[in-house]
Amino acid sequence: MNRKALWLTGLPVLMLAAVRQPIQAASFDCSKAETMDEKAICADRQLNDADVEMAVLDTQLKPLLGMGARGDLEDEQAAWLKRRAGCGGDRACVSEAYEDRVRQLTRGFEVLSKRGPV
Repeated sequence: MNRKALWLTGLPVLMLAAVRQPIQAASFDCSKAETMDEKAICADRQLNDADVEMAVLDTQLKPLLGMGARGDLEDEQAAWLKRRAGCGGDRACVSEAYEDRVRQLTRGFEVLSKRGPV
């Protein structure tokens, strides 16, 4: 068998393996998802992508803030997580919660950029 034939034979196996992999959200382990909102995020690629975006923004913003503002950011995140949990498995509600949180975090970067170096 030549290389091309081997590749074509193995391609469906690779594709099936990729499809069977669970989606991994950025802020939590999908194999341990317990709540309805977490399960909805793990089952939906767009919600997963929103989770990745939110987690990256949060992770990047946090070290740029002073201790007090960092504590406020953590409190806001905890309140937001409660809001998201309140959505249960309602995809539209979870999506809206992510849109709002991404806007809030983006505003945090805008405030810092307007303030300039300290």
